[in-house]
Amino acid sequence: MGEIKDFNCTYDNSAGISGAVTEGLGLTFPDAYLHADTMAKLSKALKEYDGAGFCELPFCHTVEAEALGGIINYGNDKTGPRAKEYIYTDVEELLNLPEIDFSTGRIHEVLLACKELREMGEHVVLEVSGPFTILNVLIDARYVFKGMRKKPEVMKQVFWKLGNEVLKFMEEAKKYGVELISYADSSGGVNILGPKMAEQVVEAFTYEFMKKVEGIADDKTMILLCPKTTFSLLGTEKAKFENVEIGESMRYGEACISLLGKVKFAGQMCIKNIDYHIENGKFKEVVLL
Repeated sequence: MGEIKDFNCTYDNSAGISGAVTEGLGLTFPDAYLHADTMAKLSKALKEYDGAGFCELPFCHTVEAEALGGIINYGNDKTGPRAKEYIYTDVEELLNLPEIDFSTGRIHEVLLACKELREMGEHVVLEVSGPFTILNVLIDARYVFKGMRKKPEVMKQVFWKLGNEVLKFMEEAKKYGVELISYADSSGGVNILGPKMAEQVVEAFTYEFMKKVEGIADDKTMILLCPKTTFSLLGTEKAKFENVEIGESMRYGEACISLLGKVKFAGQMCIKNIDYHIENGKFKEVVLL
């Protein structure tokens, strides 16, 4: 077994939202985070401000948790939505979480915004959260870590309960035209869990979950992995990098778009690193073993 390397994440999910972006858009906050038309408008403005080749949605990592009953502080024009208060204190309670209804609420508005942007001809990156990030909204992390030590089988069931909802979210996103699905779970990175627990999570959940996610990638859909997830798979020898020739230097996001239908998993860099260039013409595909 190898060593799980960490990726130093410096790309905050709401870093791009500033007065320079929102000025003149006629948006009010936090209302703008709640409706498809305003989400699409803000996402397009952020894309143009950053000079990116794609639009990103949503503006936080709380959408799935809210759809599962989490309580959210919707923030303002400087800070996107975030957790307000926890609703659980025992990991076993999480086994009774409801299924997500994708036809209502903010999660539905996010999907509608994705569709609206696609109809404008935009490429859309939908950011989807992993179990630890979702749990961060629902329950204090100390109960999660206690559960992982004392009730590992219960936590495995919790991971899969949340993971199955995430899989459904990904499938739903495809129906709305999303081409690029970004999966991140930085709250479950090796820098937080430690090497031993991080390895246990890959064995109990992440690898098999990614095998299911692989089935979602197709000729119109690519999965973009947070490098933290990539490195956890590489470090446990569950995946490897394979070079894919792209023939020229280009930014990472543009390279992902150019390889739609050819590559299932990207993951060498954070998609939020807009100006990261692949200089040698070799894109690193993440291949599960």
